[in-house]
Amino acid sequence: MELLHYGALGGWSAGAICAIVASTVLGAVFTGAPLWSITALAAAACWTFALPWWISVPVLLPLLVLTIVPLRRALLSDRLLRVLRDSGFLPAISDTEKAAIAAGTVWLDGELFSGRPSLQKLIGADYPDLDAEALRFVDGPVATVCRMTSDWQVHQQRDLPPEVWDYLKRERFFGMIIPKEYGGLGLTASANSAVVQKLASRSLPLAITVMVPNSLGPAELLVHYGTEAQKKRWLPALATGQEVPCFALTEPGAGSDAGAIQATGVVFRGEDGKLWLRLQWHKRYITLAAVATVLGLAFQLHDPENLLGKGPFPGITCGLVPTSTPGVVLGRRHDPMGVPFYNCPTSGRDVLVPLEDTIFGGAAGAGRGWQMLMECLAAGRGISLPATATGGAQMVARSVGAYAAVRQQFGLPIGRFEGIEEPLARIAGSTWLLEAMRRYVNGALDKGQQPAVVTAIAKYNTTELWRKIINDGMDVMGGAAISRGPRNLLANAYAGTPICITVEGANILTRTLMIFGQGAIRCHPYAYKQLDAIGRGDGRAFDAAFWPHLGHVARNGVRTLLLGLTRGWLTWTPSAGAAKRWWRRLNWASSEFALLADLAMGAYGGDLKRKEKITGRFADWFSWLFLCSAALRRFEAEGRRREDLPLLAWACEHAFARMQEAREGLYQNLSLPVLGRALALPGGLWARLTRFGGGPDDRIGQQAARTLLQPGGQRDRITGRIHVPTEAGEALGRLEHALQLCSDAEPVLKKLKDAVRGGRLPKARPEALLDQAVERGIVSESERKLVQAAETARAEAVAVDSFTLAEYLGAGATAAAASELAAH
Repeated sequence: MELLHYGALGGWSAGAICAIVASTVLGAVFTGAPLWSITALAAAACWTFALPWWISVPVLLPLLVLTIVPLRRALLSDRLLRVLRDSGFLPAISDTEKAAIAAGTVWLDGELFSGRPSLQKLIGADYPDLDAEALRFVDGPVATVCRMTSDWQVHQQRDLPPEVWDYLKRERFFGMIIPKEYGGLGLTASANSAVVQKLASRSLPLAITVMVPNSLGPAELLVHYGTEAQKKRWLPALATGQEVPCFALTEPGAGSDAGAIQATGVVFRGEDGKLWLRLQWHKRYITLAAVATVLGLAFQLHDPENLLGKGPFPGITCGLVPTSTPGVVLGRRHDPMGVPFYNCPTSGRDVLVPLEDTIFGGAAGAGRGWQMLMECLAAGRGISLPATATGGAQMVARSVGAYAAVRQQFGLPIGRFEGIEEPLARIAGSTWLLEAMRRYVNGALDKGQQPAVVTAIAKYNTTELWRKIINDGMDVMGGAAISRGPRNLLANAYAGTPICITVEGANILTRTLMIFGQGAIRCHPYAYKQLDAIGRGDGRAFDAAFWPHLGHVARNGVRTLLLGLTRGWLTWTPSAGAAKRWWRRLNWASSEFALLADLAMGAYGGDLKRKEKITGRFADWFSWLFLCSAALRRFEAEGRRREDLPLLAWACEHAFARMQEAREGLYQNLSLPVLGRALALPGGLWARLTRFGGGPDDRIGQQAARTLLQPGGQRDRITGRIHVPTEAGEALGRLEHALQLCSDAEPVLKKLKDAVRGGRLPKARPEALLDQAVERGIVSESERKLVQAAETARAEAVAVDSFTLAEYLGAGATAAAASELAAH
């Protein structure tokens, strides 16, 4: 036993022993050990090394107080609860905020927010492909309606052709989310997404027309909340297109703040003894309203006589109104960026409808409208717009890659110039990443998850990446991208991009308020429990959440330090090979994110939600943690293909660069109590010395860009979900034809260039040397024909549209006449 005595340790100094004890405790904290085990470990260490009382007591006494729950509550927790409740430091949560926070589920976002994510859960999450039935629909009716639709003609005619409308209804495109027992297709989220993705690659008005009835609206609300009588009345007719739906939510005074709607429904008892509603509304930006036969409506329910027993103001309520009802006003249209889909205002004045038939779920659904909306959006944001953005991105990647390979300047394809490689790399890497996130999120939705924060991340980031991709595509194609006409693949998509940015929660709001503002409470392992306990004055619940929260902060502080110093090398990774380094950095970045998030919540309290520049930076960091995990999951799910490493490297390095940008901005701008911005200098120095990443290097960019320049399996996988016409008369088909011929002709052109360098042929453009090359036996006759065909196809592929003056003015005159007619 003498060996265990402090004095017997000879040369061991008190400082060295304390360092050993401290490192042991820190190791326990790093691994997330519970408080009682840390206390026991500290006590054992003090006894083992026979530390003097002036070291042992200051260490063990606080740990004992914290470990013994009744003592901890009496001395600390109950008092702290009273201070926090009376000070108003923490945010008060309104009923609408509670409904938004409670909507949906927490998925992998909770792992990433914890600071200690289970990498095994991230790498093992579902990453589904389409089943046989969904694949038949995508390759059959979806492909057919794409062939039937000319995006140029849709924009000229200002509507889908009648035969396309008829086909969509006949093939039950408007009933994709309606269960089969009610006549719908009953598609999964993944299948729904794949349909919209393919349609969006062909025509944005076509995609919007199909996606809207299959997102937030009458069908979805009926499926989840309708009475059986309501389902039987409406769902079969909606599935076949006999009834066309719209959903009226937005008002002049209620856009992002949807809870501020002024539309009203007043309950009264009719002469027939039944309950009725008198509705008034003025809505705008309502897609399909002008052609809708049934209108979903969000309104404030008033019950002055308390006929429902829920008080005079039960709250926001959702109902279903046939548009043939007297008082419903339709018929006018907005013109969103010239994209010709039906987007319209609608109003209602003294519209009388039976309550039980109108409110989703009947009288039981009164006042539950906000909850219904939040729960549906919790899933829906992850489907339609991410699919639209991904389909558009894949179309840009395929067409711009082909154009860059076919278009020549200075005797070389423009895709070989480094200035073009940069945007091509961004297009390739971002497009590959978009598909990774689309399938990752839909895997959760297919399993019944409703991860509200994740779908907000998906909506915001997919549409923002799409905006950058289409801009890069326009830059690469230059004049061919700005000259409108049936040959132009990008101009209409470019014009429609702001629509995706704006709808289903404007991106500025989504970033600053939803991703982190909601995520900080919803995804944090303890924050909502504490706020709820403070609001209810529940001391036991507060104690059970507050002290583990402090341990959580301490653990992430230790993890941030150790992982930062080792650049994540203390992390166990679930994947072997090249991806290991990015898994390590992901774990490290999650720890520091969680630590800074807790510091910000502690520093600002209820004011944090008004510090939108701060929450926006946290949202960026959180978003790119998720995007990086999606990229890593895709690489794993698809068999760790070696040829995909440049795309994975580009996506991950770009993600870590974006996290680093947010990280440096937070250290520079976080203001802590008493210390103010004192964190800026040491935090900024720490962030610069331990950088997450600086972005993809030129070598990775070059490799990523070249994936789009050659026909073959990898290019097909990057863009494999879109509609690719095979007809050479189609704009994309023409580019595909030229790319294949030019690729086939490349070895022949190399022979000609080698012959010029060797002096066997004079200096001239290769196609001008063909006759001499055949005569001298340098190329064969078949090779000459191949090059000639390639050059003809090249010239045809890069040509742009032009119009006679009469044709050009005729189109404009037609539009002006239609506008004048509508005005009268």
